[in-house]
Amino acid sequence: MSRTLPKALGRGDVIGMIGPSGSSKDPGMADKGAAALEALGFEVVVGDSCRRKHGYLASPDELRASDLNAFFSDPRIDGIVCMKGGYGTPRILDMIDYAAVAAHPKVFAGYSDITGLHLAFRRYAGFPTFHAPMAASMVGGFDDFSAASWTAALTTPGPLGLLSPPPGVGGPVAPTTLVGGAARGPLVGGNLSLVAALTGTPYALEPDGAILFLEDVDEEPYRVDRMLTQLRLAGVFERCAGVVLGHWTRCEAKDPERSLTLERVFADVVASAGKPTIAGFSAGHSTPTLSFPLGVEAVLDADSGTLELTEAALR
Repeated sequence: MSRTLPKALGRGDVIGMIGPSGSSKDPGMADKGAAALEALGFEVVVGDSCRRKHGYLASPDELRASDLNAFFSDPRIDGIVCMKGGYGTPRILDMIDYAAVAAHPKVFAGYSDITGLHLAFRRYAGFPTFHAPMAASMVGGFDDFSAASWTAALTTPGPLGLLSPPPGVGGPVAPTTLVGGAARGPLVGGNLSLVAALTGTPYALEPDGAILFLEDVDEEPYRVDRMLTQLRLAGVFERCAGVVLGHWTRCEAKDPERSLTLERVFADVVASAGKPTIAGFSAGHSTPTLSFPLGVEAVLDADSGTLELTEAALR
C-alpha cells in the first residue's frame, strides 16, 4: 500500500470526472457537471462512464471500473471527482486494480454511495480520499461556504486544522454532545447505508482506534436503527475511538407516533458504547456542507463539539 500523499490540486489542473455509481435523470448531467468543475478553475476530462446510462447505474459495471482504473493510471489526470452518487460502487469493488491505484495516488472526491470506494481505497490503496460534494452537487448553484470548503480541502497541502461549521442565523451552530470526552485517531466512515452493507466483506470499515463519521439521507429512524444496530453487533462502536454523526436529511418517520426519534436511536445504539460522540456535524447530504479527507489523523473534542484534522492529506 502507498503512503505517498496525493498532490494538492491547483488552478488549471486536470480533473477526470467518472461515473462509478448511479445514473442521472438529467441526460445532460455529464456536461453540466463538467461545466461546474470548470467554473472552479479546472480542466475536465469526462469519462465514458458518465454517458452510458444502464438503468439505475451510470453505465455497465465493466465501464465504470475501467474508467476508474484508467484515470488513476493516466498521468495527464491530476485528480478524480465523481459525477454523482446513487447506487453502484459495491458492484465494482472486486473489479478495481488496487495496485495501480496505490501506485498513482491522486485526489479522489465524492460522498454518499462513493463511500464504498473510500472504504476500499483505505484498505487496499492506503492514501487519504475526500468526503466532498460531487459534480452533480454543484450544478444549479454551489453555495459559498460549501465551495470554499471543497476548494480548501482539495487544494491545501498540510493539515486542514479545525473544521468550522457554517454560519447560522445567530452565528455558527456547533454540534451537540452525546457523550463527552476526547479521542484521537484516523477519520473514517461516510454514508451509513454503505458502511452497513459492506460489513462482513473484504471492503468493510476498519474501526479500530478510529474516529467514525456517519451520515445518511432518506432513511426512516427504524432503518437507521437497524443499520446502526448491525454495526453495534459487529463491535464497531466498541472498537472505535469516537463518533461524529453528520446530517440525516429527510430521515423523518412517516408515522411519528409509532416511531422513535433519531435522537433516541443515537442514544440507545451509539452513545451506549460510551465513546466520545457528537451529533449535528455539518457534513453529508446537507447544504451547506463541509468537505474533508478520510484516512488522516483527527482529534475529536466532544465536550466542545469540535473536530480538528492534525495530519496532512495532500503534499
